Amino acid sequence: MTAAHAGTASAPIPVLAVVGVGLIGGSFAAALRRAGRVGRVLGVGRNGPSLERARELGLIDEAAGPAEAAARADLIMLAAPVGTFGAILAEMRAHLKPGAIITDAGSTKAQVVDVARAALADRIGCFVPGHPIAGAEKVGPDAADADLYTGRNVILTPLPENQPADVAGVRAAWEACGAHVREMDAATHDQVLASVSHMPHFLAAVYVAQVARSADCAQRLAVAGTGFRDFTRIAAGSAEMWRDIFLSNRTAMMAELEQLRAVLDQAERALDMADGAALEQLLEEAARCRRDWKAGH
Repeated sequence: MTAAHAGTASAPIPVLAVVGVGLIGGSFAAALRRAGRVGRVLGVGRNGPSLERARELGLIDEAAGPAEAAARADLIMLAAPVGTFGAILAEMRAHLKPGAIITDAGSTKAQVVDVARAALADRIGCFVPGHPIAGAEKVGPDAADADLYTGRNVILTPLPENQPADVAGVRAAWEACGAHVREMDAATHDQVLASVSHMPHFLAAVYVAQVARSADCAQRLAVAGTGFRDFTRIAAGSAEMWRDIFLSNRTAMMAELEQLRAVLDQAERALDMADGAALEQLLEEAARCRRDWKAGH
């Protein structure tokens, strides 16, 4: 990327701004820095000590406010909770450097695009929506990992207003992080990700909340093993981030819950009626799907 036009795919990014220097944003900066694809990195956030820690770790070179970051950065990564995007983009709009690109790591896209359109107005063409399918239960700058995106999928949902070179620039940045990049429209993204990304987090959190509220919670946790550990790992993620994701993708989530409830009712009936054949058929269907998916990865 060049200062004149950040969408040039072959050149490095002179100045990168990361809004939210935690696991996702910090890993993006770390991966690009390791790949030699970025010059200076600005960190933007609400938490001063967290930004200072990011600087100590070498994830960023300095902290900056949204307006300053917009004026200086060639590429801006929004890795904050999606509920904050509107205010951040509105503050940046009047200060955006000519040729700058904004992208994001939000787990929902349709509502994010609506918010971006409202906040950026005639500058919407500089916003290339994206979503890395990667994460961990850890949060904060110390969780940043330059290898986080290696071999992982990143979905871009380009807008009609985007310049092809800008989309190519964002694609090149993610590929420099080691990711596989694919494109789809925002509505399809939200429907698919509600099923395979958002719902697992929702179910893990609801289940752990049920355990936490039980009278014998301590006794249950004392004997919990690998099954509990593996199923509940993602429930330890950022509550603020996942709250915003669920609410942002509420329509698709509700549709998924309706379909899930139908299968859960079927399994419950089989258990209640001691219908071993029906229960085994459902379990085998699930096991086969999981094995096939794993074989393809």
